[in-house]
Amino acid sequence: MHTRRRFLLAGSVLAAATFATLSQRRVSGATGPSSGKADESFEVVHPDDEWRRMLTPAQYNVLRHEGTERPYSSPLNDEHRSGTFACAGCQLDLFSSRTKFDSHTGWPSFWAPLDHAIGTREDLSFGVSRTEVHCRRCGGHLGHVFDDGPKPTGLRYCMNGLAMTFKPAAV
Repeated sequence: MHTRRRFLLAGSVLAAATFATLSQRRVSGATGPSSGKADESFEVVHPDDEWRRMLTPAQYNVLRHEGTERPYSSPLNDEHRSGTFACAGCQLDLFSSRTKFDSHTGWPSFWAPLDHAIGTREDLSFGVSRTEVHCRRCGGHLGHVFDDGPKPTGLRYCMNGLAMTFKPAAV
């Protein structure tokens, strides 16, 4: 019983510390993504209050504060038409439907972005090193890229559906 109490207490302390760290990250960097580097600049820039007006609260959380949508919650996860997935913040075309695949993770996944569409940076949140993916034009957080995808690239661009819109191909 004593060991169980210690385990639960340690878990509670760790959870509280993680929550406090994430909350602090989300309130910092009011004009852009919170992990942005000082030397990064983007073509599309808006004051924080304008981003809030342009985006839904959920899109704002993902794109501007590196939030993550719940798995299997995005309609884009089940989007199988021919077309293009674009940034919800600035409408830059990001991914072709030809590179989309079902990763069974609950998020729209692609094996390659369009040329000159994305930027990446190291993400050290949660105590592990991951590669964060953002829109190269507005800096909006899109998701992460992992090396467990299909051929031909072996990459899995695991994107938040809230960070994107879908444009069907002209028929």
